[in-house]
Amino acid sequence: MQTLEQNKTEVLELLTEQKDLIVFNDDFNTFDHVIESLIKVCKHEVEQAEQCAWIIHFNGKCQVKRGDYEKLEPMCTALLERGISAEIR
Repeated sequence: MQTLEQNKTEVLELLTEQKDLIVFNDDFNTFDHVIESLIKVCKHEVEQAEQCAWIIHFNGKCQVKRGDYEKLEPMCTALLERGISAEIR
């Protein structure tokens, strides 16, 4: 029983380390630029990138990727370099 509890704790620790890459809406980037950036930087499929762009537009932000900080940080930096507002939470 102790092993099961230990495994549950390890899984919860792994899950809590997961972060979200959030992209925010703005008034100057085009849909095409955001979609192209999500495809290139985040490795989204076209449909996924388009859906995220619409969510960003209508909701003001969208969680575009989930993972550990080390994986998301270069993506966030690349999006920021492309003029897209993004952060890791």
